[in-house]
Amino acid sequence: MAKLKPDQLLQAYRGRDEYAEIARAAARWVSDHPRANRQELLSFVAATFGAPPVFKLAPSQAPLTIFGAVGTQIPENAREQMEMVLRLPMATRGALMPDAHLGYAMPIGGVAVLADAISPSFVGYDISCMVMLSILDLTPDAFMADRPPLAAVLQQVTAFGLGADFPVGAREHPVMDDALWNEIPMLRALRRKAQIQLGSSGGGNHFADLVVIDFLQDEETHGFRRGDRVTGLLTHSGSRGTGYQVAKHYVALAGTLTRSVADGIPRGYEWLDLSSEPGQEYVAAMELMGRYALANHTLIHDHFVAETGLGIQARIWNRHNFAWLDQGGVIHRKGATPAETGQLGLIPGTSGTASYLVRGLGNAASVHSSAHGAGRTFSRTEAKRRHDAGRVARHMRQEDILHFGLAPDESFMAYKDIEMVMEIQEGVLIESVARMMPKVVIMGGQADDGD
Repeated sequence: MAKLKPDQLLQAYRGRDEYAEIARAAARWVSDHPRANRQELLSFVAATFGAPPVFKLAPSQAPLTIFGAVGTQIPENAREQMEMVLRLPMATRGALMPDAHLGYAMPIGGVAVLADAISPSFVGYDISCMVMLSILDLTPDAFMADRPPLAAVLQQVTAFGLGADFPVGAREHPVMDDALWNEIPMLRALRRKAQIQLGSSGGGNHFADLVVIDFLQDEETHGFRRGDRVTGLLTHSGSRGTGYQVAKHYVALAGTLTRSVADGIPRGYEWLDLSSEPGQEYVAAMELMGRYALANHTLIHDHFVAETGLGIQARIWNRHNFAWLDQGGVIHRKGATPAETGQLGLIPGTSGTASYLVRGLGNAASVHSSAHGAGRTFSRTEAKRRHDAGRVARHMRQEDILHFGLAPDESFMAYKDIEMVMEIQEGVLIESVARMMPKVVIMGGQADDGD
C-alpha cells in the first residue's frame, strides 16, 4: 500500500490559520496508522478539526477585458471559455487577446491571474512554446541570391515532423545536466526522450523561417534604425513531447486534487495550490521545461550559423505558453506575449504572411500582454476541409516564399488576418518595431506535442 501524503490530501485546509497544527496531527496519525487509507485519514482530520471548505464556481466572473469584437474577430466560444476561467474562486482578472480562439479549457490567446494557485492546463500542453529571432549579418540581397542552399542547411540543423529526434549525443546542452531531471521521478523517466528531442522543432504550427526584416522605427537596444533592412532566422517551437508528458501528468494531478476540495469545477479548469508540494513541484518542472525549450531554439540557431559561417547581430526571444509568479498573483499566458513597458516581443503571422517585432506598452488591462500570433480561424479538421491547394500555391509564388512541410491545416488560409490582429493592438498593447516577411518556411506537418 502506498504511503499516505498528508500534504496532498489536506489541500482543502490550507487556508485555515491552524493549518500547521492540522498537518502535524495528520502526520502523527499516519505514523501511528501505517495501514490506513485516504478516507480514514480525512475522516480523522474532519472529526478533529471540522469538515474542510468546499470550493465552488463563483456566481459571477472576475473582471475580463477583451481586445477585439466578439462574434467577428474573436469567436463566442473563446469568450465563454474565458468567462468560465474567471469564475474560479481564486481568479482575480483576465484578458482576451485579438488572436484568441477556442482551446482546451482556457482559450488560446487568454490571460488569467489566479491568487495562490497555478493551473497546468492554463499553461497548456506545449509548456514554454516560444519564439526566437536571430538577426544575421547577411544582407537581404545576399540572402535571396543564396536562398536554396541556406534553406537546405536550415533543414539539416533541426528535425521536423512527427516524432522528430536526433541520435543520442548529436545535440548537447547544459540544460540536460540540471539536477531536477533526477530529483522529480516523472522527469527522470522522461530524460532520454528529452535528450533525443533536444534541438528539434516537431510538427504542427512549429516552424523555422528565414525572413527579410524591415525596421519601422528605431530599436535602440540593438542599434537598428528605421529603414534598416536585414535578414533573420525566426523559429517557433516549445518543449516538445517531453513538455507534453509533463503537462499531462500535472493536469491529471490537478484534477485529482481539485476534486478532493471542490465541487462542480469543469474538467480542465482544475488547479494546484501554489504553496503545496505538488504546486511547487509543478512550478519547478514548468521552469525546467522553459529552460529546455530555450535550449532547443538556441541549438537550432547556433548550429545554423556554425554551418553557414554567418554571425548574429542580435537575438530576441519570448515565451507565450507559461505562468509567471508575480506579487499580484500567478499570471497564466496561454498563447499570449508578455508586453511590459519597453519589452521586445515577437508576434509571428502565418507561413504566408508577415510576422512582427514589437515593443510592449505595459497595458494593465491586458495584464501587460499582447497577441502571440494571427490566431486560428478554423480548427485543424475544418482547415483541411476548406484547404485550397491552388490558392495556397499561387499565394506562395506571388510572395516568393520557398516552403517545405507545409500541412493543409497550417496554410495562411487557416488563420486570421495578421494585419487585423496587429491593428487592434497597435498603440494599445504594443507598437510595431519591425515587419518580417518569410522567404523560406520549413514546417513539420502533423502536430505531435499538443500545440
